[in-house]
Amino acid sequence: MTPGSNLPLGTVRVTVDVAAPVRLDVSGLLLAANGKVRSDADFIFYNQPSGPGVSHRSGGGAAPDSITVDTGALPPGIERIVVTASPDAAGQTFQGIEPTATVRHAETGAVIASFTPPRLGTETALVVVEVYQRGGVWKVRAVGQGYANGLAGIATDFGVSVDEEPTPPPAAAPQAPAAPSPSSWPSAPAAAPPAAPSFPAAPPAAPAPPAAPAAAPGTGKINLDKGRVSLQKNQTVSLVKNGRPLLSQVKMGLGWEPAFRGRDIDLDASVIAYGPQRDHIDSCYFGKLSILGGAIKHSGDNLTGEGGGDDEVIVVDLGRLPAEATGLVFTVNSFSGQKFTEVAKAYCRLVDAASGEELVRFDLTGAEPQTGVMMAKLIRQFSGEWEMTAIGEFVKSRTVRGMVKPGSQTL
Repeated sequence: MTPGSNLPLGTVRVTVDVAAPVRLDVSGLLLAANGKVRSDADFIFYNQPSGPGVSHRSGGGAAPDSITVDTGALPPGIERIVVTASPDAAGQTFQGIEPTATVRHAETGAVIASFTPPRLGTETALVVVEVYQRGGVWKVRAVGQGYANGLAGIATDFGVSVDEEPTPPPAAAPQAPAAPSPSSWPSAPAAAPPAAPSFPAAPPAAPAPPAAPAAAPGTGKINLDKGRVSLQKNQTVSLVKNGRPLLSQVKMGLGWEPAFRGRDIDLDASVIAYGPQRDHIDSCYFGKLSILGGAIKHSGDNLTGEGGGDDEVIVVDLGRLPAEATGLVFTVNSFSGQKFTEVAKAYCRLVDAASGEELVRFDLTGAEPQTGVMMAKLIRQFSGEWEMTAIGEFVKSRTVRGMVKPGSQTL
């Protein structure tokens, strides 16, 4: 295809692969007659991979990312789906790495059309192709429109909220810190910092309240309205209670015990901060106890894993995080080379730093003979709220440096 050309699809479901010599982030937007999304839920990408009639599939770096469109399942009023792409590496342009979109029959894989936008230069994001309806017939059009301001520019053009006003706190709780204007794209500055956190030697002695039952696998996200949540692997909880995001200080406590009595085990807990393009911003660990202007702080190294309570604690001031920090991945590594098959009772738990209340807990079940594990991630949503997802994936890495790439792939 050439720019501006179009073809009838002749099938209800199509998949659009977008490939390039480098890894790309591919997304799809559902547009109404006014050329805008109805809400941020109409933006389908790696961190929000499904919507009505449109889904995202990650190739994991080994294959192209793709967007599948089921025109028969699109909501009434949706007239166009645009497929976009941007290089995964922060700041990289399309100069010399022109992408190719291949439109295929979703069931058979048969090629319907392909398109390579010509003469690209400083563009950091593209609308590559669009699937649209004209006279009752669904077609595909080659577009190739470039943006120099990345996916944020595309999002703004099509009505995705890039700088959303926060919901004001209830009058009954004026002492709560004001919510900033975070989103999955760079937006407003963070709120003013509260007092510096302190690191208790151990969690409160009182027993934790019973955990609220987590949603069954596949039933979607849950929130904190019913109290403490116990997560299973790959489950997600929204850090919202009574309709309000918990935009304050939280602590991620990580703990473990030696599987064999009498043997110390030296594990290191860390957190890796990423930007909206899954780009590495910084890492907080025993060798770097404070990052992002003090918004993330580490309690220090525990050399044995002995003793009750959390072995290492990482405090995150969500209100002070810079806007570009949209994803945090919490990891544990064995620098000494001991495997996780030698570890018992590994867990992570999210605690309200102000009250000491445990909000979310994830107990790692099973083990693999590896030296690293990605425990959990916190992701900032378009609405400003944060979500925690249990990961529990093992990695061959003795240091946080080796966790940066696999951590980005979980976002």
